[in-house]
Amino acid sequence: MNLLPIVAPGAALAAAGIAAWGAVAPSSELFGPTLRHTSSSRKIALTFDDGPNPAVTTRLVELFDRYSVRATFFLVGKFVRACPELVKEISARGHLIANHTDTHANLIFESRAEIRGELARCQDAIAEATGAAPPRWMRPPYGYRSPLLQAEIGRAGLQGVVMWSKSYWDWKPQPPQRLIERLARVASPGRTQGDIVLMHDGDHRALGSDRHHVVAALEHWLPRWRDAGMEFVTMESSSETGAGRTDSPRR
Repeated sequence: MNLLPIVAPGAALAAAGIAAWGAVAPSSELFGPTLRHTSSSRKIALTFDDGPNPAVTTRLVELFDRYSVRATFFLVGKFVRACPELVKEISARGHLIANHTDTHANLIFESRAEIRGELARCQDAIAEATGAAPPRWMRPPYGYRSPLLQAEIGRAGLQGVVMWSKSYWDWKPQPPQRLIERLARVASPGRTQGDIVLMHDGDHRALGSDRHHVVAALEHWLPRWRDAGMEFVTMESSSETGAGRTDSPRR
């Protein structure tokens, strides 16, 4: 009996499943190393995607000033060009700016040249807005990675890919209390590594999105996390701790 017609489709399905997991799972490193935790359970990295957003980002950085918090903002290039002064303000207040591609493209479906362009245009937009060196870190939109991405990371002058350990479904408008309750799981006991928390200050579809629930939830938790002895770090300060494979991406 020839088992090849039976085995081959099964193997193909298994390979497709592995590739899909590798592309979308936050914990996957199938297509290259990623940063998913800080080095210490006492360190929290608050990260924000899809900005800058004039409706929310300024409120966030003002809130962070009150509690001496430094965060990482993964910015979309087209919004950087629309709001260069806001980008400059984020940087001037001591926050880390990182690359979230130029148009928030799904990189799984992009060619090598398209991925290269998405990264480069965002790098250029941020460097022009801040007057500083381009970012060293990027986060792929939706967290979706292509097997072509890793080679383009180095070509763009980026150090690595940042994913996350915690996500709280904050990208839709909602009562702040829902997000406050979910954020109670940040810095849960018994962990040896700290959380990289995925949040959103913008919406990749348009400027001016409603993210008041994000600000309200952080107004609740920042003083509580601070009083509990938590330290707020950026991707740059976190990566310098050299905390192992998933904490120190390499080219």
